[in-house]
Amino acid sequence: MIATEPPAAAGIPALDRRSLLKGGMLGAGLVGAPLSAGLNSGASGFTHGIASGEPGPGRVLLWTRYAATQDTRLDFQVSDSIDFATAASGGSVTASADNDWCCKAWAEGLEPGRWYYYRFTAPDGSHSDVGRTKTLPVGATEKFRMAVFSCSNIGFGWFNAYAHAAADGGFDCALHLGDYFYEYGPGTYPSNAEAQPGRMLFPASETVALSDYRLRYATYRADADLRRLHQLYPMISGWDDHESSNDSWEGGAQNHQPDTEGEWSVRKAAAARAYREWMPVSDEPWAAYEVGDLATLFRLETRLTARAEQFSIGKILAGKTSPEDAMAALVAFRDGDYRGADRELLGMRQQGWLADGLKRSASAGKPWQVLVQQVLMGRLASATSLTDNLPADLPDFVRQRILAGAMASRAELPLNMDAWDGYPAARGRVFEAALGANANLVSLAGDTHNAWAFDLDHGGEKVGVEFGGHSVTSPGFETYLTHLDPRDVERAIVAHNRQLKWMDGSHRGYMAVELTPGSASSEYRFLSSVREKGAGVVSTKRITTLAGSRTLEVG
Repeated sequence: MIATEPPAAAGIPALDRRSLLKGGMLGAGLVGAPLSAGLNSGASGFTHGIASGEPGPGRVLLWTRYAATQDTRLDFQVSDSIDFATAASGGSVTASADNDWCCKAWAEGLEPGRWYYYRFTAPDGSHSDVGRTKTLPVGATEKFRMAVFSCSNIGFGWFNAYAHAAADGGFDCALHLGDYFYEYGPGTYPSNAEAQPGRMLFPASETVALSDYRLRYATYRADADLRRLHQLYPMISGWDDHESSNDSWEGGAQNHQPDTEGEWSVRKAAAARAYREWMPVSDEPWAAYEVGDLATLFRLETRLTARAEQFSIGKILAGKTSPEDAMAALVAFRDGDYRGADRELLGMRQQGWLADGLKRSASAGKPWQVLVQQVLMGRLASATSLTDNLPADLPDFVRQRILAGAMASRAELPLNMDAWDGYPAARGRVFEAALGANANLVSLAGDTHNAWAFDLDHGGEKVGVEFGGHSVTSPGFETYLTHLDPRDVERAIVAHNRQLKWMDGSHRGYMAVELTPGSASSEYRFLSSVREKGAGVVSTKRITTLAGSRTLEVG
């Protein structure tokens, strides 16, 4: 969780969440009218379009959903032409109630770096939508472009970022860095007053049981713009916290109450199962993707496998009755538990895998080693000046967070303990592995709803850069620090943080990340609105790093 999200909500008994998934939607073909959205309790057949993911040089994972009354065998076809005149790959897969009628199949034997069309066919001869996908290149690669998304809360507005990227047509794949959906029930986040009319949320409760998570995916995947994005590009995706519960970690979550919501392990397993049913992802918690001789993408898992419980500044300050006592507690924490070497984010097995992969990629001469992950790696502290002239009518929980953030900053502690900032020893291990491999690290991160660009360093040595992406719909500082001009907030935060070179704290959208042999860049694309369906990109900011420099060029 970041400071823009709500405080803890009261728990809702798990037994109230037993709605079974019945919804669906019939889609259009690849070329034609925009896809319609909605849930229809009587739908059967191909209900939620198609999707692809996990691209490799010779294969890609295909997805669809086919609702029926019994297990049903589906055939799939892959072709390099939209009329399917010639077959490039094919096979069959079974739609079953056990997997919520979701099907995944590997299309094998494909050529590297090529676009393909695919579809599924039912026994009655009906076809799914036609999808388009692309394999990863092999050998000399001059350019690779990715549309990068995070934090898509359907209640706050329309998925115009997905629509814009789909219409762009110029990407090799899409990346989703997490918070693909949010687990809250109606009226929580967003509140009833903030909720966008027409954006219905199912189930009408927080997602806790397997049936809840399945229905929430069905709700999101009925959105026309998200469905279109999946139809046009292969997606590499990983979960963050809201696909399970806010501020989740290995053994629990801030938004999980065992007394009313049951064992965390059961909820965590349900969330992971629904994710792997409904998303075009493999069952591997982390994976690497080789982009020719240009880059290796490392999809990390930073949430549920090994993450230690987040520290809480609020708990450290609890019961302190004077500024002196509060500061003494923060300093003792900073010099003690905060630096604990045993605190994990990746875990030993994933850390070893990443270190070996960084070494192999850099030794092969690839210019870029890209971390496809969830939370910011750059060091970020609150600007102490944000406490100046706080208005009297500021909500108390906002006031307390601002004051606590400023006090933590004075104690040389970070703003967000849920990011890599809360795990400095774990971050140091990644940076040391990158330096030992002589890697050129590019971190891609989401989670915060705001846009960031960091230079990353460790022990006085340059490690790489980070492009932190803004959200698809979830609000940022513009709705949290409403008493301040966003530009003033941005200037204060950038000035206060040495690694931070640029930020935007008031716009929604997505990143267009481009890799070439000589440079890596992010074009931050900002929407005019998420409250108006179809609103487009009105401004951009392009930031670049040159190969080998490990620093950003910010114009």
